Order: sequence, then structure tokens, then C-alpha cells
Amino acid sequence: MKQNSQTISLGFTQEKFAPGVHICQIFSDDFERQESLLHFILSGLQTRERVSCFSNKTTDQAIGEFLTLYGLDYRKAKDCGAFALSDVSDVYFKDHRFDPDQMISLLRDYYKESMDLGYPAVRVIGEMTPEVQHLRGGERLMEYESRITMLQRKHPFTAVCQYDARSFDGAMIMDILKVHPLMVVRGSVVHNPFYIQPEEFLNS
Repeated sequence: MKQNSQTISLGFTQEKFAPGVHICQIFSDDFERQESLLHFILSGLQTRERVSCFSNKTTDQAIGEFLTLYGLDYRKAKDCGAFALSDVSDVYFKDHRFDPDQMISLLRDYYKESMDLGYPAVRVIGEMTPEVQHLRGGERLMEYESRITMLQRKHPFTAVCQYDARSFDGAMIMDILKVHPLMVVRGSVVHNPFYIQPEEFLNS
């Protein structure tokens, strides 16, 4: 594993972080979600990171038009593998189920491959949709989020997990907060006072 001492911008805040942070963004406004997503992608590509996005609420056209404003060639980024946009169902819900083991392996392999290809850092942004609550394996969602934090200790990719507050109840939102060390509050990333270390959470 490459050791990386750089700090990176998430694009939607003024703060900089070491690669490997795990952040939740609980939003209730689609503009906020899209702006954060676009700036997160932009800042990653500007610093030549490898970037992946799991979303069914944005499009190639929207991202391409946004990146063009900053002089970046979206098609080139996709063709060379620097950026990938995938539908949520194609990544999280293969075979109509949610499998944390499969997702952790996918993220681990993506990080390792990216390092082998010479990328300085890796970032992923994904929106978890309420569909997960009704699929086989969906009850393991918080296990998956906890394991991401553990995975990042050896494979420090940067992850932003987007959740729509309008689609999950209060109890689920509280659980989501418990498994993310950092959260977005009014455009700033802050340490999450509700966070529980993954070893403790998984054994509770």
C-alpha cells in the first residue's frame, strides 16, 4: 500500500483532509445533493485522483456540462478510467439484494487497482436509496458502513455517503450517523458526536 501524506479538498467545503475519510451527507434538498456531488467529482479530477460515483439522480450530461465550465474533458476522463458513473442498482443491489461482503471487496479492489495504475488517491461518492430497506441483505447496511471505516485504515480511499432525509425515518438516520466518523453540517465537515467505533458498533 502506498503511504500518502497529501491533503485533499472535497470540493464543497473549505477544509482539507488526509485521504481516507468517511463522511455522511444527510440532505433534504436536491440542489444541495447535486452541488456537493459535482464539486466532489471536480476537485478529485482536478488533482488527478480516480473518482467513482454511484447515483441514479445525475447524468453524464449534467456532469459533463459542469466539468466543461472548469476546462475538464468529461469524455476523456471516462474513457481513460479516471472517472466512472454507475447506477445505484448496478452497484449496491446486484441480483436484487444488498451484499456488504461484495461491496467491501469491490471497494478494496478498486483502490488497489487505482494505486497500481499510479493514481495519487481515490475517492467515491454514492447515494444510498431507500430501496435498500426492502431488499435481502438490507438489514446489514450499518454493518457495511462500519466496515468501510475499517477498510479505509489499510486502503485510504475517500468516501462520501449521501442519504436523503426525506426517504429514511428518524431511527434510521440516527443509525446512519453512528457509523460515519464525519458528517456534513451547513456546508462544513465536522466530527460526528454520534459516531461509534466500528468494532464497538459491530459487537453491540
